[in-house]
Amino acid sequence: MSRPRRDGRRHRGQVSRLVGPVGFTPALTLHPDRLEVGGLCASTLLVAGYPHEVGTAWLEPLLAYPGRLDVAMHLQPTPPGVAAARLRRQRGRLESGRRLAAAAGRLEDPDVEAAADDAANLAGRLARGEARLFQVGLYLTVYADDQDTLADEVERVIALAHSLLLTVHPARYRMLAGWTTSLPLGADLLGATRTMDTAAVAASFPFTSPDIPLPDPHRDGAAPVVYGPNLSSTGIVAHDRWANTNYNSITLATSGAGKSYLTKLDVLRSLYQGIDVHVVDPEDEYAPLADTVGGTHLALGAPGVRLNPFDLPAHSRNDPELLTRRMLFAHTFLATLLGTGHDDPTSRAALDRALLAAYAAVGISQDPASWTRPAPLLADVATALAADPDGQHLAGLLAPFTTGSHRGLFDGPTTQTPAGHLVVYGLRALPDELRAAGTLLVLDAIWRHVADPTRRRRRLVVVDEAWLLMAHPAGARFLLRLAKAARKWWAGLALVTQDAGDLLGSEQGRAVIGNAATKFLLRQDASAAPAVQAAFGLTDGETAALLAARPGDTLLATGPRRALFRAQASDHEHDLITTDPVAVARPSARGRAASRGARQPPAGRPRPPSCLEQRS
Repeated sequence: MSRPRRDGRRHRGQVSRLVGPVGFTPALTLHPDRLEVGGLCASTLLVAGYPHEVGTAWLEPLLAYPGRLDVAMHLQPTPPGVAAARLRRQRGRLESGRRLAAAAGRLEDPDVEAAADDAANLAGRLARGEARLFQVGLYLTVYADDQDTLADEVERVIALAHSLLLTVHPARYRMLAGWTTSLPLGADLLGATRTMDTAAVAASFPFTSPDIPLPDPHRDGAAPVVYGPNLSSTGIVAHDRWANTNYNSITLATSGAGKSYLTKLDVLRSLYQGIDVHVVDPEDEYAPLADTVGGTHLALGAPGVRLNPFDLPAHSRNDPELLTRRMLFAHTFLATLLGTGHDDPTSRAALDRALLAAYAAVGISQDPASWTRPAPLLADVATALAADPDGQHLAGLLAPFTTGSHRGLFDGPTTQTPAGHLVVYGLRALPDELRAAGTLLVLDAIWRHVADPTRRRRRLVVVDEAWLLMAHPAGARFLLRLAKAARKWWAGLALVTQDAGDLLGSEQGRAVIGNAATKFLLRQDASAAPAVQAAFGLTDGETAALLAARPGDTLLATGPRRALFRAQASDHEHDLITTDPVAVARPSARGRAASRGARQPPAGRPRPPSCLEQRS
């Protein structure tokens, strides 16, 4: 041991050791800037300064430090009476300093002004019982195998703390007290505390994490999807929509924010989990993906592609109300096709008579034995309307869709029954006048598969550019019914839209949001941000993050949990799902995707990318 001075104090820089019996290694060795214990070197840093404003889980970078680092926070509540008295004295000192500076003609000190305003605000919240004061001490103990490695680790931790706007100092000559303070003993022997209110303590609490808990992969029916790295931590964001109370989702973003990229990544990685996916694709963006994974691409509006809205589903022919339900859908479909202004009682009655007459003309009645016969066509309904004096106006409005330029989609029975693990309904070839009606017709065809009791399995129904359907009242009501009924058929409805107004400006749109347990929010327009913030219960910080988000940056909200992540795909996935004009124009990108897809079995499911293909 070092030899003490006569006054009982040790010389500066000397080492103190606690030793056991002769021949044993010292249990604890103290140095001015470190201590050695259990074969490790340790050094404690105390936090002396904090940033002016912090966000939730702002200490996460320290907790995720790759080396061995102990983070200790000591909280001591301050009695309200003592806190109020201290605040009065502090406000008095600050106000006195401001008045003396003004009397002397000096410029105002911005730091003093900010401190005075904060003290006044805190005093008001303390008086109203909205906050309490705490004495907070934050300490960091760094461990390493030897002295040189410890010095490097301490420098890295100090640099990380400075990046968080923390002021830290080594606990020189108090390393034993610092190390003891960082142990789980509840004793603060350093006493380097700072006064904080309840909100600051909650944001600084070191056990708060911005990560959403990873889904349990061993849960029965688990199908978690990895989306990308968390932008607030070093973790990843993985979410299992099938573990929520319902399986629906909403994706809302401005044009170019990356919503289609994220949705296609979700579709592709859902296919890895054995989930059947049906996509309503207004711009044929999903066609390369369907071609590569052996899916089905049905291009509505292309020559020879037809869907008959009056078909009777084969799996529902045991339902005695099948014909009635089909006629109700026909009313909704024709109201969407013709637009508003033609739903008066006289027109609805004439249309109902025409539907009954059209079914009767082909031998279909309320007798279930007749439901196997071919269904009538739109031209048959128009013929029945022309024979009814009250329906002749509607027959004239249907002429473009039966005998005119828009007859291609309805001019004959259904040509192809969509089937497979990925079915993409392309709407790009449809004229604008048929977009909403075509989307509704596709959703009805998808619902026939979803509601088939003979083939119950998990299905994801993706409606891209959902604003096309939400803009029509009849289509919005149908979409709402689908959102409410999807869960009991083991299906999830994923709506993707760039028009927040159509979704938030109607009662049906708000109800659809209420029936979606998963929300994906990407970059938002400043004009729509207040409505989005109110509808989704976002904080000011989350709203600011969405206004400044880069393409692919996404806020995932599921229940009370939130996480900000960046959608990240492997090179192979990126080639399949990107719509960036520069990337799509490169023949090598699509060529590589096509060559890889050619090696896939036509009817098989796509394999997950290997570890070498993954970026993250």
